[in-house]
Amino acid sequence: MCGIAGLIRFDEAYVPTERLRVAAATLKTRGPDSSGFWFDSMAHLAHTRLSIIDLSSAGHQPMISNCGRFVIVFNGEIYNYSELRSELSADGVQWSSTSDTEVILVAFAKWGSECISRFRGMFSIAIWDREQKRLFLARDRLGVKPLYVYSHGTTFAFASRPSALLALLDRESLDVDLQGLRYYLEAGYYPGNHSYYERVRKVTPGSFVLVTSASVVETRYWSLHTYYNQACVRSTSESDLINELDRLVVSAVRSRLVSDVPVGAFLSGGIDSTLVVAIAAKYSDARLSTFTIGFEEAKHDESEHALSIARHLGTLHHTFTLKANDLLELLPTFFDHYDEPLFDAAAFPTLALARLAAPHIRVALSGDGGDELFGGYHYYQIVQKLTSVYAAPPCIRRAVGATLKAVGTHNAVLVGHALSQRSIDQVFPYIRSIQKDFPSILTPDVLSGTKSFKSFYAENLLGYKMGKLLPTQRAMLFDSQFTLPDDYLQKIDVATMAFSIEARDPLLDQHLAEWAASLPLKWKTRGRGKYLLRELAYRYAPRKMLDRPKHGFTVPIDRWLRGPLKQWAEERLNDSQIYSRVPLRKDRLLELFALHCSEKRNASPLLWAALVLMEFVVRNDRRQQSIDVGLDATTPVFSSAALTISN
Repeated sequence: MCGIAGLIRFDEAYVPTERLRVAAATLKTRGPDSSGFWFDSMAHLAHTRLSIIDLSSAGHQPMISNCGRFVIVFNGEIYNYSELRSELSADGVQWSSTSDTEVILVAFAKWGSECISRFRGMFSIAIWDREQKRLFLARDRLGVKPLYVYSHGTTFAFASRPSALLALLDRESLDVDLQGLRYYLEAGYYPGNHSYYERVRKVTPGSFVLVTSASVVETRYWSLHTYYNQACVRSTSESDLINELDRLVVSAVRSRLVSDVPVGAFLSGGIDSTLVVAIAAKYSDARLSTFTIGFEEAKHDESEHALSIARHLGTLHHTFTLKANDLLELLPTFFDHYDEPLFDAAAFPTLALARLAAPHIRVALSGDGGDELFGGYHYYQIVQKLTSVYAAPPCIRRAVGATLKAVGTHNAVLVGHALSQRSIDQVFPYIRSIQKDFPSILTPDVLSGTKSFKSFYAENLLGYKMGKLLPTQRAMLFDSQFTLPDDYLQKIDVATMAFSIEARDPLLDQHLAEWAASLPLKWKTRGRGKYLLRELAYRYAPRKMLDRPKHGFTVPIDRWLRGPLKQWAEERLNDSQIYSRVPLRKDRLLELFALHCSEKRNASPLLWAALVLMEFVVRNDRRQQSIDVGLDATTPVFSSAALTISN
């Protein structure tokens, strides 16, 4: 696991070496073990290394191919690199290391861009072709590893994080992406290729990019939607399906245990993490270490349950119990490392979990992906249940909606409001939205010139020729293609990298994801959801331990904004400088804050998203000033060479 950055100047303009060094400094926690740089007249590459496979200097990057033509910087893991190495060795390759990085280089030299379809793993790859003066970039299928790019005129840049791009680019070239801003304030994250900056884009998961002086062309080499309703599942018998799922999950977990440093796992005690930990504990060479965050408040605490699972599985378990406001201590860490706005407050306990694990391990397995691929979220069951209601006359739908609103419970009111949407395919983006029925806090000109999150949902799913996908399947597919990589995976990637831990997600294995996509819907949403995965977990842990209500990390943002964060919120909401930078309506925000503080309504989701954005604006100015200080001194450009600097 590493951090990568690069700047290509096709006009061969002078680039101070400090730009690459400062970019690498922003990625230090992603790669604390060493940093390396490589330059020629056009390409300027930087790499920070977290040593996981081949800890020797032979695995350092940037790495140059034996022929001298290709130079690579790479972030991630290729889990089938040993098999590929054996296949490539038949050509008489003289290997210089035992790293997966070298396997990528040799594979690219042999197969070109087609090599990417052979890689099973999580990755962001950049390869500079010195002979043809072109750059090859690639991102893994489900977007586990981030990759941001910038393109304008003769300049192209890429990096693992937006903060690294700030060091490579002129500040005036980075305007706010107003369309992305609207999506963020409605969804809580930047979906698709959007980012905070207009010219900074994310490479689409499952895509590669070819960059030349004449063009930037992105090509999709894999997409999950092509596997929906295909014949990947070889059986219709429940027991056979569970056996096949067992084989796939075991294969995925075992491949992610390969490491030259200690491997552990995050354990919440839920279906997904328990299944991953059970298999990892069974196949680990040493006793597996597991980690859980507990909460002092009993209604949020699952640590005792996780401990009972750990004892049953025989792991070396570590727990840290957070007091009521302990998570507030992580607020500066959150804003330092999440270098673009992210609404997801579960980042706080995820940071705490990574901090707990950091002294013990360098690699952590997680259960991410199980809900999206196997139907675990309650949103899917809401869509499924409301599909038949939308088939009835509108008067029936309105009557049902009114009845549910009158019940008064959170879920009943949510479903009642969802029934006011025009069609079933607007239900999911509504219930997923953080804005719900609150008025927009964006200025009218931005609203009139941008599209809604509902439009984004429709354009990216309903416009596809996807056969006879049901509304629930479309919702799950959307989460897998957007919510998962752009919110949840970003959350865990940044949190773990803040403490120099590599997170691996077995349930997002390529073959497992393809198989899950092709499953008939009944095997996912049956019962309480995630039916097949749940039945498989019962083989590894007692049913009574696993049959519990779903929790997840709960952060009391609503109470914080009325209590310990109230003064901070008031300061940000009244900071006139912020409103000159982002087009927010101060009157609407102050009304929303007053409504929330009165406890008449919980407006914390939209308020928190706005406040995170506002704090980001303030801190981003400081971040840029810090970068400017680092760029003050200039020295001549290095000649074409690979440099490694140990810390």
